[in-house]
Amino acid sequence: MAALHFHQTTTLTPEQYVAGLTDFGPGRAKLFANSADNYLKVHQQGRSQADVTEGSGGIWERLHYDWSNPNHVVLRTTDSNTWGGSSGHTYTFTRRSDGLTDIDLVTVRDGKNLKGRLLGLVVGTIGKGVLEKAFVDSVKAIEARNGAPKERGGA
Repeated sequence: MAALHFHQTTTLTPEQYVAGLTDFGPGRAKLFANSADNYLKVHQQGRSQADVTEGSGGIWERLHYDWSNPNHVVLRTTDSNTWGGSSGHTYTFTRRSDGLTDIDLVTVRDGKNLKGRLLGLVVGTIGKGVLEKAFVDSVKAIEARNGAPKERGGA
């Protein structure tokens, strides 16, 4: 099992990032590269929760999104062709006194089969940079969508 921690500082408010995170419309891959339109299926969506299947490149997962606490958003994997156990993503948002927001992301990858266990090893070592870049790119894309200035600090 790999548990990866990422951090970004952004000009976005938590609400702006969560609005991007929970936009399950066409073109989602422009915000989240690992969520290709041909994998995307919204099974159910409410005011603060959703049940969504997404993925890319032969890897998919069904996620339960819970954004009922706007400062702590949890995506729990409920089904996948590779991930099981405690897999998912947790976003924690901290508003700063200077108007910026810190985003802390914890991604857990718990392989449920041989493919998943092998990918988990890769993700936990050399693949961490790929996931970090995807996170940074999502922050940049949502900033651009919101017309936010490019002031931020990295991991």
